[in-house]
Amino acid sequence: MTVGTALALVATAGFAPLDEWGHARSFYGQHVDWSPCLTADEIAGAGPVEGDPDWRARLECGTVTVPVDHGDPNGRTIELAVVRHPAQGPAEQRRGSLVFNFGGPGRAGVAQFESGPLALSRRVRDSYDLVSFDPRGVGESAGFTCPAWDAMERPLEAVEDVAPADVDHDRLQDLESAARRFTWSCLDEVGEEFLANMGTVNVVRDLDLIRDALGDDRLTYAGFSYGTYIGALYADMYPENTRALVLDGALRTRRGLIDDGVEQSRGAQTAWEAFVAYCLEGAPECPFTGAEEAPGEAEALLAGLDRRPLVVRGQRIDRHEMLTLLRDSLHTERQWESDAHLLARIALGDTRDPFVQAYLGRFVDGRNESPGAEESAFMAVRCADHEPPGGVRAYQEGAERAARSSPFFGGDDVWSYLPCASWPDAESAARAPSAPMAPPLLVVGTRNDPATPYAWAEELADQLATATLLTYEGGGHTAYAGGRSCVDAAVDAYLLDGVVPEHGASCPGAL
Repeated sequence: MTVGTALALVATAGFAPLDEWGHARSFYGQHVDWSPCLTADEIAGAGPVEGDPDWRARLECGTVTVPVDHGDPNGRTIELAVVRHPAQGPAEQRRGSLVFNFGGPGRAGVAQFESGPLALSRRVRDSYDLVSFDPRGVGESAGFTCPAWDAMERPLEAVEDVAPADVDHDRLQDLESAARRFTWSCLDEVGEEFLANMGTVNVVRDLDLIRDALGDDRLTYAGFSYGTYIGALYADMYPENTRALVLDGALRTRRGLIDDGVEQSRGAQTAWEAFVAYCLEGAPECPFTGAEEAPGEAEALLAGLDRRPLVVRGQRIDRHEMLTLLRDSLHTERQWESDAHLLARIALGDTRDPFVQAYLGRFVDGRNESPGAEESAFMAVRCADHEPPGGVRAYQEGAERAARSSPFFGGDDVWSYLPCASWPDAESAARAPSAPMAPPLLVVGTRNDPATPYAWAEELADQLATATLLTYEGGGHTAYAGGRSCVDAAVDAYLLDGVVPEHGASCPGAL
């Protein structure tokens, strides 16, 4: 459903006063009307659920009404989709809701729950209603797709093999024109008002309405990646409504988009080098002969894919597709052994190996799911949250820095933010929330995180007045609820008993 359609379906509220944060008071006092998320036929069609066959049958869905513009309570409203897995313990053990945001921006919480159970301890599942939501503009919460969401694909492909400093005027113009087409198509799809209110400050206001509608006096929350910014800003804006917040895989709040892109590139390079070390030291198969030789050997493998791309389910896997796959898979430490095996098979020319075909097939299938929707929401939030960084030359300079920071992955992180240069003005949130009045908060950082560098977790823990940092000394993007027993035990103790880890606490890597 497009935003325009969704907005037309919801009646507007009558006049209501605003609180100090611009919140329309009349939107408090709602109650979620829960009903099963899936029919019996939908559950059967979704296939088996590993570890908990009744997970999907227990899921309940509902909605919470929020204003598009919290400063205009008489204006348009939307329905936010909310999902709940009820607590499984006895009534005397239940503590209310534990709300999750899985990052992005653009990740849909309802779909995440429907995909299968969260890897949480029995005590957490017994104690809390597990809750998530689709943020505004995402999934079932008036989600949308900008018609020209892929406008930059060809211009980006044209500079993939060109050093950023060598990108000529014509290619820069192509990139800039494509970025504008992306932006204009978003404006045509949902309108300037909606885009101007997609920023995190409004997601946080929505989250407080969700907390109230759930019947919780204070929020218990776990935010991953971008979800850490939501949580940090919530603690700053609503400290009196905050109980316990886990901020795992911290997003930087102080810097601009271009600097973010440069540092994300550096984080991806750090994670790649950690993967190479694991490959050489612990993987059953590895295509590399040594740390010094690995860059040249990886380049030879990628060059071979340029000469003879793999074809999987009718789609080509060349150098750049492989780089995308590797960068994505660095997010999940458990996949590193499979990545090493994949690269070893390709290096040997054994590309018809059933494992290779199956592994690449899953990548192709995942790339084709809901094309454009997550990309559109991601750009809408990131652009709304940041001041425009300047013209195309500023991005070129940033791409140069990113390419120096990440010789393996290059400067695409910076180029991809070009639509923000032409984005409409939006309300911006605090750039460095400190939450001085919040209760103790927990930041979790992964040493070799490919998406949100560990330095960002250190910075957020220092920035938030009441935060403690827990370090996972391994790899992957985020650490809690990922099968890492040390991390899970420390976070569970915080969520359930209010026990904060000691200063400098860390957990060993799993590989």
